Amino acid sequence: MVRLGDQVSDRLTGLTGTVTSRAEWLYGCVRVAVQPRELKDGQPVNEQWFDEERVEVTTAGVEQPKTAPATGGPQRDPARSDDPG
Repeated sequence: MVRLGDQVSDRLTGLTGTVTSRAEWLYGCVRVAVQPRELKDGQPVNEQWFDEERVEVTTAGVEQPKTAPATGGPQRDPARSDDPG
């Protein structure tokens, strides 16, 4: 299985880059977006989408956290004092 952050190479075109997105479709198709490192006219080249089976992992990426870090979440309403004074 290809993971986010993996360095991959497309077997047909030879395009290499980093997996930045992964999409799983209802009937089993899994596609990954590959962001090349190359620049064209000083700008990053657009990412390309490939079927997962079509790309080969060349270097494993960074380990993804299993759970998202706490962001603070909903906050309780401030307590009101019983004494109006």
